[in-house]
Amino acid sequence: MIRKSSRELNVLVLRDSNRLADAVEAALQAASDAERPGLERAAALIAEAAARSEAELRGDWVRARLAAAGHEGPADSVQAIKLLRQAEPGLSLYAAVRLAKDAVETA
Repeated sequence: MIRKSSRELNVLVLRDSNRLADAVEAALQAASDAERPGLERAAALIAEAAARSEAELRGDWVRARLAAAGHEGPADSVQAIKLLRQAEPGLSLYAAVRLAKDAVETA
């Protein structure tokens, strides 16, 4: 995360789904009948992941950080914001609040 000012939220969401989908598609082309069902299921899972919004991915990231810190309450509580900023020291208060809102809205 790169911060230009305390009022901007700059989060980069990385997606490897296109590369993974291509690799599974290539494997499907050469797959045996026994391998095909598993690869087709993998392709479906990749498509589901690719369809998720950036807000959902950010929300997942926040929930994972809070769970690792042992937080079980609302993601947008004062305690959650504090824990999130402790887990990610470079996170501004503004960014932590915005990310926590994503976690609540996409839960």
